[in-house]
Amino acid sequence: MTTSPKRIAPPIVLAIAGSEASGGAGAQTDLKTFHQLGVFGCTALTCIVSMDPRAGWDHRFVPVDPEVIHDQIEACASVHAAIDAVKIGMLGTAAAIDVVDAALEEYAFPDVVLDPVLICKGQEFASARAVDDALRERILPRATMVTPNLFESATLAGMEEITSVARLKDAARRIHERGVPNVLAKAGPSLGTGTALDVFYDGENLEVLEVPAVGAERVHGAGCTLAAAVTAELAKGATPLQAAVTAKDVVSASIGMRGNIPFPYVYQGWYQA
Repeated sequence: MTTSPKRIAPPIVLAIAGSEASGGAGAQTDLKTFHQLGVFGCTALTCIVSMDPRAGWDHRFVPVDPEVIHDQIEACASVHAAIDAVKIGMLGTAAAIDVVDAALEEYAFPDVVLDPVLICKGQEFASARAVDDALRERILPRATMVTPNLFESATLAGMEEITSVARLKDAARRIHERGVPNVLAKAGPSLGTGTALDVFYDGENLEVLEVPAVGAERVHGAGCTLAAAVTAELAKGATPLQAAVTAKDVVSASIGMRGNIPFPYVYQGWYQA
């Protein structure tokens, strides 16, 4: 008589992020990416976002009540024996940041990947700036790894516009100096290198990660997919650098196959990396 091998449960990954109705970004894309990479995903939604086709694809943003955000995180942490990694995407309000900050303190999740969203559309500038400041002061220091795009990298680093690989490297170093152990500063195709280029820095290793560019446009949801893939790989035991390398391959494959797999794609007339 033979016995079946013991089933090993997949790692559990929590996405704390906004719902993006079209499925091209946000928590929807996080869950697709988690599934693709063999981890079990759960979610705590922070806001409901849709794009308005009659207004240049501007964001229509509805925040989730902070108590509901708390309840979702509590449920995920209670249902599962352990959360192996957390990906934080769009928070959107100071109240959401308060709740998430408290949850990170309470549950001490082992790996936290912050994909920062700065100055949300649909909010007045003063309100958006307050949210940005709270994110930098309260959530950024709790991150194991941060994955900012060019604009976010410049803002977090206190720099002007980033227009070269050298400046992107400098931004990664500066963000690391703010207390983030691992930085993956994303440029994608935006620096005109002919590649999809990001910079990884962990205080010792400074790596320029490049893969062939797929097209010339920034792709909606690519940044969400990259951060979600990093989170999944960390949950599976990869080092931060290994996770970043694998994540770039995942994004390239997803964009290249977007006719068959509903991962990142391009909105007509609206692009957001």
